[in-house]
Amino acid sequence: MRKDSYGHWAKTIAEQEESGLSVPAFCRENGVCAGSFYHWRRRLRTVDQSVRFALVETEPATNCAAPLELIFASGERLRISRGVDIATLQLVMAALRA
Repeated sequence: MRKDSYGHWAKTIAEQEESGLSVPAFCRENGVCAGSFYHWRRRLRTVDQSVRFALVETEPATNCAAPLELIFASGERLRISRGVDIATLQLVMAALRA
C-alpha cells in the first residue's frame, strides 16, 4: 500500500511538534527513522510555498452563504461569498501566497 508521502510526513512532523518530545525521543517511541524524519522536515519546509488548493464541490450550494469554498492543503477553508469585492479577494490571495 502506497502512502501519500507528503501527507504522511506532514502529519508525523506535526505529531512530533505537538508531543513536546525531542525528535530522537519521538522517533524511538514511534518507530520512525530519525534520518528520514529530519529529511522530510527539511524537505517540507523548502517545498514550494505557493498556495495549493482544490475546489472540492462543483455542485451549486443551496443553503450556503458562500457559493465558493477553497480548501487548502493545510485543511484551512476560505469561503468566498457572492458579490465579494475583487480587489479584497486579490489582497487575500496575495497575502496567502506571501
